Amino acid sequence: MESCENLSPLDGRYQNHCAELRGIFSEFGLIQRRVFVETQWLKFILRDLHFASVSEADLRIMESLAADFTPAQAAAVKDIEKTTNHDVKAVEYYLKDRLTAAGLGHLKEWVHFSCTSEDINNAAYALMLQSGRQILLDKLESLIAGVETLGRQYRSVPMLSRTHGQPATPTTVGKEFINFAWRLTLEKNILAGVKMAAKFNGATGNYNAHYFVRPDIAWSAAGEKFVRDSLGLEPLFWTTQINPYHSVSQLLHALIRIAAVLIDLDRDLWGYISLGYFKQKLTYGEVGSSTMPHKVNPIDFENSEGNLGLAISIMDHMAVKLLQSRFQRDLTDSTVLRNLGSVFGYLLLGFKSVLKGLGKIELNEAGVREDLRSHPELLAEPFQTAMRIYGETNPYERLKDLTRGATLAPGVWANFIDGLNNVPVEMKARMKNLTPETYIGLARHLVDEYFAKKGDCHAAIG
Repeated sequence: MESCENLSPLDGRYQNHCAELRGIFSEFGLIQRRVFVETQWLKFILRDLHFASVSEADLRIMESLAADFTPAQAAAVKDIEKTTNHDVKAVEYYLKDRLTAAGLGHLKEWVHFSCTSEDINNAAYALMLQSGRQILLDKLESLIAGVETLGRQYRSVPMLSRTHGQPATPTTVGKEFINFAWRLTLEKNILAGVKMAAKFNGATGNYNAHYFVRPDIAWSAAGEKFVRDSLGLEPLFWTTQINPYHSVSQLLHALIRIAAVLIDLDRDLWGYISLGYFKQKLTYGEVGSSTMPHKVNPIDFENSEGNLGLAISIMDHMAVKLLQSRFQRDLTDSTVLRNLGSVFGYLLLGFKSVLKGLGKIELNEAGVREDLRSHPELLAEPFQTAMRIYGETNPYERLKDLTRGATLAPGVWANFIDGLNNVPVEMKARMKNLTPETYIGLARHLVDEYFAKKGDCHAAIG
């Protein structure tokens, strides 16, 4: 019943769906990464910059402080924070206590050397985002694979397309899935390519304290080496006290676009289910409506759309807000960053829901074909185009008068084609043989071309 008392549904109703994010974006995840950054810096200034003599055994003890960090130890940090009323200072005091207990008390004053809290925090958040991004990328890979499978499976099944909600030039079911696979792959590659950046240059970004006490060290180069080699992040050189967050904003904007594409997919599939193009596999015992026993609702796509919309709203604010800070810093970024877990939680829920929905749909191929056959007026497009080629007068206008808003009786097309004066016999024969089901252009070829070009979505743009 504890989950029934949680304020957020991410930790209540949906807690099992977000479990893989808990060790990253929880308070424990943040403290754990703060400990990692602090110990990495301690090792770096002692071993690489030779601030004090340390043995390999000493370094292993320092490494273990982060590697073996547990929720119980995070609770110990929180107890210290009750006194300090400062979360990063609590981590510093915790590490000093642990070093003393391990017989390394003579090294404890090197902890947090010349650091501002934001040196630790911005690096910790960058590391959290790297881990969280990988979880989303893995899920996105599965999602794209599911869309691609449906694209292959229904590559050749003709389907009535709709522009403005009205019957339009035919396509294939598979081609419409591949449209989404291409868009998601393009954005996935952009997301994966964002380099998470961190600053480690002191209180206002100038290495003031560092340079004052050790002017002999090339601090800019040392900071670059630490951030790149010890943390695995992209170094920032020109900052205020805080990270300007361009890499975080880039990451969030990439995720906004991915979420927007998935909402587009959710809505299309919802619509196709409504039209009867897809049936949903039944789950024994599941209820669609509390009063209408017959209903099988597209709840997975609706759940996905709702959660992805929430994620977009939060990310839209964060991506802009994090680029703004008064003078050398204010605290608005700090409280906003604490909501990254909510962002990734809603995203992960959305990803999982659409993936679940994809696994439950079955194409009603007979219904799709019948719907297409019931719209012979779609052939007005290719016919008026052929008439233009062969010099027939007013082709568009003549076909508009014949087909717009009309239901064509059998034989209308044959009579119309026979009355054309300039179109040669061979083309007339092709026109008479054409049906909405065969008028699909290069749709099947475009599915094949996608798989041939997979892995180079940028080339596919051209």
